Amino acid sequence: MSSESPREDSPGLRIGRPFGIPVYVSPTWLVVAAFITYTVQQPVSSWLPGMSVPMTYVISFVFAVLLYVSVLLHELAHSVVAKLYGLPVRRITLYLLGGVSEIEREPETPGREFMVAFAGPLLSLGLAGIGFAAYRFLDPYSVLGVLTLQLWGANLIVGVFNLLPGLPLDGGRMLRAGVWKATGNPGSGTVAAAWVGRVLAVALVAVPVGPALISGQTPSVGMLIWSMLLASFIWFGATQALRGARVRARIPQVNARALARRAIPVTGDVPLAEALRRAAEAHAGAMVVVDHEGRPTGIVNEVAVEATPEGRRPWVTAGSLARSLEPSLVLAADLSGEALIEAMREAPAGEYLLVERGGEIFGVLATSDVNRVFSGV
Repeated sequence: MSSESPREDSPGLRIGRPFGIPVYVSPTWLVVAAFITYTVQQPVSSWLPGMSVPMTYVISFVFAVLLYVSVLLHELAHSVVAKLYGLPVRRITLYLLGGVSEIEREPETPGREFMVAFAGPLLSLGLAGIGFAAYRFLDPYSVLGVLTLQLWGANLIVGVFNLLPGLPLDGGRMLRAGVWKATGNPGSGTVAAAWVGRVLAVALVAVPVGPALISGQTPSVGMLIWSMLLASFIWFGATQALRGARVRARIPQVNARALARRAIPVTGDVPLAEALRRAAEAHAGAMVVVDHEGRPTGIVNEVAVEATPEGRRPWVTAGSLARSLEPSLVLAADLSGEALIEAMREAPAGEYLLVERGGEIFGVLATSDVNRVFSGV
């Protein structure tokens, strides 16, 4: 399962860097590893009747580890293909319900989107085929035979499940690519695949549980837990994809000139109260700190100003509340859309100085004003 996921500051324990891609294991993996070990132990005991109970648990845990190695290879397939297309991959994280590849940028064409998405299931189905072929030459009642049987079966399930045509599954991304190709609009592809994902989420609960309830039987606890977990994962992933589509639809509305605040220049030694008075008088929404030759050196931080009590403002200088004007905080006033968002993403800040092509100050762009474009999405 691959997606562009929200970034976490602490994804877990870093275990390696294959192909230059950092791989992390989330602590939640221990939960599912314990559950898999417990669930698989009974079949292992039946296949290996001469094995002691403790050893059957060890073998079951080994299966859980090897299964997640398979998941890692699945995610690496996505990431390697993405890198071949020049897409940056931030990291891979193995967590409760599998793995996620954090690809920083969307593919530029529907064909590339399809290939990045298809690489994972193709790898899983390939592992299943290799395992199936190898199993024919192994003793089915040996430890190696039992592990091989379980692994090829698990990879078959992972491959087929991920081909289901609904976001956030790989099949959903493939469907998105198809709709994108047909309509020329990636947003339409996302919406279509996300709604199919929501239908799949409902079906994952209704299909296994419904017949059991209709026939008066009680669904097994294990089946119910897995159905609910997978359905929740798909439902929330599809909902996140819909929200992302709405956000991307508003990106063209982000225009630096249209969102800029008028700014007044003040020297760093001017008291904050006086600087605010001048700004109010000039109907300006921002203040730029300049040196005595009029060159901008910083932008007064709005959050810091609001946090300063009125009684202290006559005694605090505007310069003490300003962020130094690093080159990355100076943006061209004619930036808009994706280019503007990318420039802000590369240098996160509360305010940016907007300048004309000739270097003249146009105004200040506040991140809070850009965020308001996306509020309510």
